[in-house]
Amino acid sequence: MDPQAKKTALRAITYGLYVLTARDGDELAAAGVNWLTQASFEPPLVVTAVKTDNDSHRLIEASGVFAVNVLGKDQLDIGKAFFRTSTVEGDTINGYRFEPGPETGCPLIVELPYWFECRVTDTVKRGDHTVFVAETVGAGVRDETVLPLVLRDTGMNYGG
Repeated sequence: MDPQAKKTALRAITYGLYVLTARDGDELAAAGVNWLTQASFEPPLVVTAVKTDNDSHRLIEASGVFAVNVLGKDQLDIGKAFFRTSTVEGDTINGYRFEPGPETGCPLIVELPYWFECRVTDTVKRGDHTVFVAETVGAGVRDETVLPLVLRDTGMNYGG
């Protein structure tokens, strides 16, 4: 296989950019993710892939829950704050205020327009990411007029 053709073709897959948060007891973590999709209407299932060396990964494995916070198209600066180790201070994570999710307790970033909470139903461990299949158990909309951020519009790539 031509390595450059593989990289170019796989980067043509369209992704959003999200802040995934996780909780196990009092420990919280957050990470920027983009490998996420809905997989079923009934029950409402989503699928995400999380890098195995990430704190969020460890907490999801331990607790079986996570939340997804959807970035708006003009919120790349917020997203970039979650491409580093998580720092929790009071009711902020990586400098952004959160509230605990009503179903899972996972952090919901207050400035972001949409969120949903998930309980893991299945796990596939392959390569350097783990695929979590999860049922959506809660959701919220703070501003339905905001368009979601699309990774391609950021000039960044993750894949290939």
